[in-house]
Amino acid sequence: MNLLEVQRFLALYQSEQNESETWLANRLQQVESEGEYNPTTEELVFGARVAWRNSNKCIGRLFWQSLHVVDARDILDEQSIFETLLAHIQYATNDGKIRPTITVFAPERVRIWNHQLIRYAGYETQEGIVGDSHSIAFTKICKSLGWQGEGTAFDVLPLIVQVDQRTPQLFTIPPEYILEVPIRHPQYSKVEALDLKWYAVPIISSMRFQMAGINFQAAPFNGWYMGTEIGARNLADHDRYNMLPAIAEIFGLDMTKQVSLWRDRALVELNIAVLHSFKEDGVSIVDHHTAAQQFKLFEEAEEKAGRELTGNWAWLIPPLSPAATHIFHKPFVNIYNTPNYFYQKPPY
Repeated sequence: MNLLEVQRFLALYQSEQNESETWLANRLQQVESEGEYNPTTEELVFGARVAWRNSNKCIGRLFWQSLHVVDARDILDEQSIFETLLAHIQYATNDGKIRPTITVFAPERVRIWNHQLIRYAGYETQEGIVGDSHSIAFTKICKSLGWQGEGTAFDVLPLIVQVDQRTPQLFTIPPEYILEVPIRHPQYSKVEALDLKWYAVPIISSMRFQMAGINFQAAPFNGWYMGTEIGARNLADHDRYNMLPAIAEIFGLDMTKQVSLWRDRALVELNIAVLHSFKEDGVSIVDHHTAAQQFKLFEEAEEKAGRELTGNWAWLIPPLSPAATHIFHKPFVNIYNTPNYFYQKPPY
């Protein structure tokens, strides 16, 4: 136990939750007498929300107070953990009306091997990569544990759960839990013929949630997508699905010369298709201009609360038309406060 970290966190909790100085003194005395800090559910909820508020790379922090927190620290059985993850997926998906959610498991004991709870597999074939190249290494691990995908470009990977040093367990997500959006364009029907799709909820499961010096290595969390995450990265990046040439061909763009800006034009049309598809299917998504305006409201709220705004500029600017947002023209202090979410080495 890092007593200084505990003291800092409980002082922050006391200040922002309007607890008395007596409450803080009594709580610290309790922690010292027990020799360990075991957060209450209320403290855990506060910590998880503040961690979102402190997330330098996230443009969607305006909604940090809406985060739904599930305290799952008492669940140490792999099957029960899997069922809890299914409950998270179902609650967060909410028939497309995405709800920001985090499920926190026992610190230092539970690991989820997946990068995201829902993610597509990637296969190396003689004809090239099929699916998501980002998932190739993890797909091989899943296959070594007995999983066999169908070999399509959009096979949903299974979940791998590990408790303590026990053998990791593999679980297949029932398809009824996974909401996917077929990608089509509002004017060009040929885009639909590409058979593109993407899953509705990005649930990050590879990061650790840290509060009061405690590391929760399994704490999957989600918001909703910003359209460019799918349309300007997942489906567009050369080392991901690399769909810009196919989009450019559909729109008859001249790919023989750079000055035609065919990549830029294809990128815009692909992003229009993503936003249109999600909106038409009633699935929560935000465009990057609206997200930037929401971040400006977050900046104003933090200033009003007397908190220094932190941010990672390279991550906050959207990958499409960043200079058209105010974020591009503003510097940020890239200091990481805690509670927060941090990268961690994969367990494999």
